[in-house]
Amino acid sequence: MRGTAKRLIQAQARAVQDDEDTLYDYRFRRLVAPAAWEALPQDVRRRFSKRLTGTTVATYSGEIVWTRLSRSGWLLAQFCRPIGAPLPLAPSGPAPATVAVSEDRANGGQCWSRLYGRASGHPQVIHSAKSFAGPTGLEEHIGGGFGMALTVRAEADALIFTSDHYFWQLGRARFRLPRWLTPGTTIVTHQHLGAGRFAFDLRVTHPRLGELLNQHALFRDG
Repeated sequence: MRGTAKRLIQAQARAVQDDEDTLYDYRFRRLVAPAAWEALPQDVRRRFSKRLTGTTVATYSGEIVWTRLSRSGWLLAQFCRPIGAPLPLAPSGPAPATVAVSEDRANGGQCWSRLYGRASGHPQVIHSAKSFAGPTGLEEHIGGGFGMALTVRAEADALIFTSDHYFWQLGRARFRLPRWLTPGTTIVTHQHLGAGRFAFDLRVTHPRLGELLNQHALFRDG
């Protein structure tokens, strides 16, 4: 009887674990030190642990408070147009914004679509795909075979994503771009603001040209 009861308890524990695995996505969590992850606000952990299966889409709405581009940053944004315009194309003030995140079923990552309003003309749509691969465990693919490897760390109430290096990929061939051919360091910060709200900050800084891009946005859970 005692052995039967033990097997029953183990089976129940496995069932609970299986049920949890269908509800949670552990891929971002595995990139951060356990203690640092547990210290993050619950809202942040929940956003980056959503299991986006099938047709499920996570949406966030808010506003771009400001987008600042230096002259070199503006030129970089225009230069990147042929690969999908992954950077804001012009400086702007307050503008509506929406972000949609879904599962990339073909590649086992996530698809991110950002809709940014502009002072005139159609909104700008920026697409990228995150894959949990590469030497750092996380990559962002922006189009045309270009992408960047990202490191992730947790600090107090924020998750911080920092570019480690940039690359170009064609099929199975992959080439790491030399530093002189890259825009510098990209830092993305997701900061908890409480009550289902968060701040999104994007900064691109070149070692010689200084800050190319600085964008600050406020979002709320959809």
